[in-house]
Amino acid sequence: MPRVALDAVDLKILRILRVRALEEAGYIHGYHAELDPDLIGYEVTAFCHVGLVSQAEADLKSFETLVRSWANVRECHMLMGEDDFILKVMAPSVEELNAFIISHLTSAPNVKNVKTAICIRRSDRKPSVPVPLS
Repeated sequence: MPRVALDAVDLKILRILRVRALEEAGYIHGYHAELDPDLIGYEVTAFCHVGLVSQAEADLKSFETLVRSWANVRECHMLMGEDDFILKVMAPSVEELNAFIISHLTSAPNVKNVKTAICIRRSDRKPSVPVPLS
């Protein structure tokens, strides 16, 4: 691929961005490609609200460690309120989602209850976080 000559504007942008400094400071955690779940074969997205029997720190960390081992759980957030965690789970079908919930989630140690909401349609998705204008 031929090398493109950088003009003064390109060089100014590179100086302003300071990407490496932002990475080292922890502002940028990584880069990824966003895949289309339907084209990959994951047609079902669900949000599972999980209540635990114990909220002792060791039990919370144990649950988080277990969740990390489940590839179809794409996000895990600890909550304040009625439920302890909400998980974003992806599956090829409702049947496979149900099988995951029964064989892994509800049978996991310390899990008291699971309430699942299946996503009908994703209306919006904004990657990362909003960046303040000033």
